[in-house]
Amino acid sequence: MRILVAEPLAAEGLELLRAHHQVDELIGVPRPELIAAIPEYDALLVRSQVQVDAELIAAGSRLVVIGRAGVGVDNVDLDAATRAGITVVNAPTGNTIAAAEHTLALLYALARRIAAADAALRRGEWKRSQFTGVELRGKTLGIIGLGKIGQAVADRARAMEMAVIGHDPYVSAEQASLRRVEIVDFDTLLARSDVVTVHVPLSRATRGLIGAAQIAKMKTGAFLLNVARGGIVDEAAVAEALSTGRLGGAGIDVFDHEPPTGSPLLGAPNTVLTPHLGASTAEAQVRVAVEAAAQVIDVLDGRPARYAVNAPLLTPETAQAIAPYLPLAETLGRFFAQFCRTGVRTLTLEVAGELAAFDVTPLGAAVLRGLLETATTERVNLVNAGYLARSRGITLVERKTPDAGAFSSLVTLSGEADGRTTTVAATIGAGEARLVRLDDYWIDMAPSPVMLVTRHQDRPGTMGRIGLMLGEADVNISAMHLARSAPRADALMILALDDEVPDHVADAIRAHPAVLDLWVIRLGGER
Repeated sequence: MRILVAEPLAAEGLELLRAHHQVDELIGVPRPELIAAIPEYDALLVRSQVQVDAELIAAGSRLVVIGRAGVGVDNVDLDAATRAGITVVNAPTGNTIAAAEHTLALLYALARRIAAADAALRRGEWKRSQFTGVELRGKTLGIIGLGKIGQAVADRARAMEMAVIGHDPYVSAEQASLRRVEIVDFDTLLARSDVVTVHVPLSRATRGLIGAAQIAKMKTGAFLLNVARGGIVDEAAVAEALSTGRLGGAGIDVFDHEPPTGSPLLGAPNTVLTPHLGASTAEAQVRVAVEAAAQVIDVLDGRPARYAVNAPLLTPETAQAIAPYLPLAETLGRFFAQFCRTGVRTLTLEVAGELAAFDVTPLGAAVLRGLLETATTERVNLVNAGYLARSRGITLVERKTPDAGAFSSLVTLSGEADGRTTTVAATIGAGEARLVRLDDYWIDMAPSPVMLVTRHQDRPGTMGRIGLMLGEADVNISAMHLARSAPRADALMILALDDEVPDHVADAIRAHPAVLDLWVIRLGGER
């Protein structure tokens, strides 16, 4: 078969491709020339510059696979590729070591004030006392996000004799203990860490994850590292904390806008700033080239690709039956992840009623996409959902039963963690998604982008007081449902809201004497 390489690729990747198929390089050509050439090829391999949009995909009438030599696939129109029956593959593991080592390089540079000392020496100064550093041995490293890169950082930090703690709601304590990482909650990590490093994807949930409020919870003089994505840390808040001495230093490789012209970090003291170099090693470039090339070969030879990032098309009959339930299943996964609050090793997805007559494997993939969306940079779909879940110690058990009780079809997701079983169920009624069960409470509520759930003692005035507190904060309630086990016993209240709930309002509601627990569930928006 014929493979077109449209951007520079490491020689090792090209050699692997040429050992199996015919390879042509067409690099740096005008777009019309690329569009004119693509109909003759079965595979296309790019990096990050060539825009593989719907127009280019439509021209590639023979394309079977598109390979992206790197992690992100922002330059590939996945929907267009899927509609055309083209598999898209990437190379998500090739830069793991490079990113982990760059994280530690920034940490060492901060601890020993390397950049400032180098600059002073070049100015002709010899002021050793100004550059007294700190030793990292015995310090505590807090890792937010224990995916591939976070785990690699943990391994290396332990070799440096650092204590390692981590926060990742999708990794169980047992899974983390295998790497000798102590799992703690987010606030505990901030309070205990001498160094905080973030290794999570940028999403609605993680944008601004580290801001002024979070920095205030950190140790005075702590270091902050970001080799993940720009936007996860609030650059203005970090710059202010560095100026006041609240933070002892910051190592930043990624920025809100790149190049970071005008970023307040450029003028902040005690920083080591690099221009998005996390994956920029010769070895990483070889690995991503070989990883992407190997998968292109697998697809061309009829084998499944390990890191395919788009799902195959469903048969028309199955697609028609399960299509309405795919977004519902993703919502279930997203709701479950926030309602459960902690990592679950075994999840059970039960599909009941008429829907059980079809292949519901895509529903499991949709559940895992919702569950893992803030924990992985990889797109979760029918092809890779199982692998990504297993890599995080999660097993999804699928069950089907013809009995859905009063419903025509019912989708239920449940799992146990820390001795507590969490259950969320939903259905489609009159063409609309409905949440119908939370734990042991049966409800009837349409999912909303923002939802507030309280478990409280069923006392007169409690619901009114909660509503008043939201109203005083200009948070509008669009719908509500109350479920209870018995009069004046524990009750579950679910509110659909038009607005975000400020943290201080949630804290105030949580502090109400009748409120036993509170969840702010965010379901709206894409990644």
